[in-house]
Amino acid sequence: MEIIIIGLIILFLAMLGEPLFVIIGAIALLAFAGDGQEAGVVIASLSRMADVPALLAIPLFTFAGYILAESKAPKRLLNLSQAMFGVMPGGLSVVALIACALFTAFTGGSGITIVALGGLLFPMLLKEKYSEDYSLGLMTTCGSLGILFPPSLPIILYALIAQQSMQTGAMTFDSSFQIVSINKLFVAGVVPGILLIVMLALYGFFKARKSGMASIPFSGRSILSALRESIWEIPLPFVVVFGIYLGYFTATEAAAITAFYVFVVEVFVYRDLSLFKDVPRVIKESMILVGAILVILGCALALTDYFIFTEVPQQLFQFIQYYVSSPIVFLLLLNLFLLVVGMMMDIFSATMVVVPLITPVAVSYGIDPIHLGIIFLLNLEIGYLTPPVGMNLFISSFRFEKPVIRIYKAVLPFIGIMIITLLLVTYIPDLSLFLVRAFNIQ
Repeated sequence: MEIIIIGLIILFLAMLGEPLFVIIGAIALLAFAGDGQEAGVVIASLSRMADVPALLAIPLFTFAGYILAESKAPKRLLNLSQAMFGVMPGGLSVVALIACALFTAFTGGSGITIVALGGLLFPMLLKEKYSEDYSLGLMTTCGSLGILFPPSLPIILYALIAQQSMQTGAMTFDSSFQIVSINKLFVAGVVPGILLIVMLALYGFFKARKSGMASIPFSGRSILSALRESIWEIPLPFVVVFGIYLGYFTATEAAAITAFYVFVVEVFVYRDLSLFKDVPRVIKESMILVGAILVILGCALALTDYFIFTEVPQQLFQFIQYYVSSPIVFLLLLNLFLLVVGMMMDIFSATMVVVPLITPVAVSYGIDPIHLGIIFLLNLEIGYLTPPVGMNLFISSFRFEKPVIRIYKAVLPFIGIMIITLLLVTYIPDLSLFLVRAFNIQ
């Protein structure tokens, strides 16, 4: 009875907006107490984070993303994308897709992308005679478009949580499924991420051709000017991706290289940020986010330990298997479940709460956890803009001062395209796993 009462209190606090780490930590403490375990079990789970070397990637990539967001890098990236891709029919929509995807990959924040780049791109789209509905839908969609590309923070969190639930679980898996590394996920997300951009770009071409929209005239001078302007930032994504592809460094080492390179370029080369005025503020703001993530992550690991201790994934698998024997049907149901999760929770919360439950179950159906990670992240990308409560919908409504119902209507074609891409990625595992196997990523 005491446990039920405490559980109801926790639920009430969650409805009042209590911080997520408090809710997760309280649930973990309550759950272990119900099994007669001491509170020290939870503390042991928290302290285990210190033994995870890959955890260093989180503050380093977050710092680099905040530096880029505070500098003039978004403007330079936009100019370069426009010079290179604006000549195509519907070229400005491609510019928006690529610029936002790269920006989100480094900043890891959907809201940041809409706020930072929306003010630049939305007026440009309207000026080029794109319809307002299309422009609103495109910008809302672009807000979460880079999650599948390295060095996306959600990829790092998924790898840490999934690896934890695989290593300490009691269920037995195919030996090839044992390693869920950040390196593998960084590589696995590239092809599905590009496929998603291509699918959305084709829709932009269709809209441009249907409306008879003219492309921007080719200008070699503009391309050279944009290249010179961005010459120090262009190598960054290639260094990160190909360095990991070719095995020159790990994801953690890539994070250190990225943070140092971005710091030097934006502070000392471009001088967009002041060393003594801006950098301390950026460090403070970025580390506040990191601190929140680490606290939630520690509590989530404790809850994961409880799930494993009480064999919750095994029981869940047995229950689902009783009704669903086909991996194809399971994946369809999983996608529906994750779309709902993406609507109701932000991507960090969903990763820490849902991944420990679904990973062992999915692997028991023979689904590679790397492939599962891409499915999971792509679902949450779509969930960000799925009515009625997708986060991007309200951010766009606020940023562009439009009724949220108008945003609902604008994003529907984009959601349809993204769901088609999701089904392709779900049922063609090689889209996620081909590069991982080809480059023998560890």
